[in-house]
Amino acid sequence: MPKFLTIGYGDEAGYEGTAQSVRDAAHRHDAALLEAGAIIGRADAPLQVRNHDGAEVEVREGAFLSSELPLAGFAIIEAHSLDEAVRLASQAPCAVAQGVVEVWPLELG
Repeated sequence: MPKFLTIGYGDEAGYEGTAQSVRDAAHRHDAALLEAGAIIGRADAPLQVRNHDGAEVEVREGAFLSSELPLAGFAIIEAHSLDEAVRLASQAPCAVAQGVVEVWPLELG
């Protein structure tokens, strides 16, 4: 079955401003995805790693990409189609709590 990476962006203000019942439903949704085998986690502070031409490893703190909302979490989910993956992502806490979720189809070796 195809796999998809979902990346959730959101902030505490948006989360707290969303009705508790909506947040609870989103967390139940995530629990069901976990039970079905999804890998779900929260994002911590990132590092950028470079090793241009294999010559020297360089590590910098912080994200390479910027966004108007902070990165909150991620999931690797299975879905029969991109449409199904979008439907599943649309119920995630970031999607319902004033944030956004990206859905990336994965091509696995």
